[in-house]
Amino acid sequence: MKSYALLSLLPAVLACANPKTNECAKAVAANGSSFCSSVSETSELPSWASACSKKNLAKECACQFAAGGDDSSAASEAVEEPAQTQAPAATTLATVVAPSAVASSAPVEDEVEAPASSAAGESPAATSAAASQPSSPTTGGEATEGGSCGAAAVDELVGYGDGTTGGGSGDGVTVTSCADLTSAVANGGVIKIDGLLSGCDIVRLEGDTTILGVGSGSGLVGGGFRMKDVSNVILRNLKMSNPPEGKDLIDMESSTYIWIDHCDLSAEGITGDKDFYDGLCDAKRGSDFITISWTKFSDHWKASLIGHSDSAASDDTGKLHVTYHHNYWSNINSRAPSVRFGTAHIYSSCYEDVPTSGVNSRMGAQVLVEQNSFTNVQLAIVTDLDSEEEGFASNKNNIFTNSDTRITQEKDFTPPYSYTTDPASCICELVKAKAGTGVVA
Repeated sequence: MKSYALLSLLPAVLACANPKTNECAKAVAANGSSFCSSVSETSELPSWASACSKKNLAKECACQFAAGGDDSSAASEAVEEPAQTQAPAATTLATVVAPSAVASSAPVEDEVEAPASSAAGESPAATSAAASQPSSPTTGGEATEGGSCGAAAVDELVGYGDGTTGGGSGDGVTVTSCADLTSAVANGGVIKIDGLLSGCDIVRLEGDTTILGVGSGSGLVGGGFRMKDVSNVILRNLKMSNPPEGKDLIDMESSTYIWIDHCDLSAEGITGDKDFYDGLCDAKRGSDFITISWTKFSDHWKASLIGHSDSAASDDTGKLHVTYHHNYWSNINSRAPSVRFGTAHIYSSCYEDVPTSGVNSRMGAQVLVEQNSFTNVQLAIVTDLDSEEEGFASNKNNIFTNSDTRITQEKDFTPPYSYTTDPASCICELVKAKAGTGVVA
C-alpha cells in the first residue's frame, strides 16, 4: 500500500500545499521543525528552503506544524491509500445554501490589467461578426453517459463553443518562423505552424482564424496568442510553454466562439515566483461561448482563469459560458479552472497532484462538475475561496482519491447542448493517451 500525507489535518484556509507534490512543503516537513518555531514572512531563507519564497515558507511552516508540536507529525502522519469513492449525483434542482463549516479566506488581489487603448486602424475585422453571432441556446441538451471508455468522439467540437468554424476548411498556409506567423495572422484563415517557434512574443489573432500545429511538437515557446474583440477562432494540436513574463499562453478578452482542442500547455512547474507567468488559458471581459477540450495543462501555478476581477460584474454577468471536457490537469497549483460570474461545465477530465484548489467557483459563478477523477487535489471543488462572494457547484458522479471538496452552495443546471461523458473510473487512462498533441491531424 502507498501512503499519503494526511492533508485533512492541515488548515484548509491556508491553502496548504501537498508535501508529496510541492518542493517547498516537502522541504519544510523534512527540515523545518526547529526553524518554524520562530519563522516570519521576513525571515531569511535557510539553505534547505531554496524552493520556497519567504511568504510561502512562513505559510508552509504554519501548515506543517499547525498542531504546535515539536515534530512534523501533523504533516507527515501516514495513512493507507484511501479507496476511490464516488460522490453521489447532485439531486438539487433549486439553489441550496449550505452552512459554511470553514470561514472563507481573505479575498486575493484581482488580476489587474491596464485598460487597453485602441490604436488607430486597429479595430479587429471580426468585431461585427461577434455581434452577429447567434445567441447561446437556451433549451436543455441531452447527456449520454458512456458505459466504457472511448464513447466520446475524440475529433469533434462539443459544448458552448459549438458553431465555431475558425478560418474554414482550406489548406491555408504553413509557417516556420515567427516572422511568417506574424504576417499570416493578419489575414486570418487556416495557418499551420511547422516546428516549435521560439520568442514570438504575444501574437494577436484576428477573427475567422484557425491555428494548427503540424505533428506532435509544433507550437510556441516563450510566446502566446491573444484574442481581443474577435470571434470565431480555433487553436488545435499546439504545444505551448513559458509565455512572456506576466502574460498568458492563451488570452481571450471580449471574444466569442473559440475552440481550443488537443493542445499541450505548460510552464516550469510550481516553484519560483508564482506571478512570473500569468495563466495558461484565460478568458475575461465578457468573452463567451468557449470550448476547451482534450488538452493537457501541466507544471504551472495558475492554469485557467475565467473572469479576471471581482469587480467585473457589469462585463461578465450572463456571459463567460465555457465547456471543459476530456482534459488532463497535472501538477497545477490552482485555477483548474477558477470561474467568476460565468457558467462552466467540466466533465470527463483527470486531475492529479493539485496542491491548492481544482475547480473554484466564485462571485456567483455556477459550475457543473461531472464524471471527473481527482487524485491528490487539496480542494477538488470549492465555492468559498479567494473572492468576496461564494459561487455555486453541482458535484455529479465524480471520483475523489485523497481529495476533498468544500461546496457551500449547490445549484444544478442542464447544459443547452448534447454531449457524451466517459466514466470517471477510467478517464485518467483515456486522457493521458488521447489528450494533447499528436492525436488529431
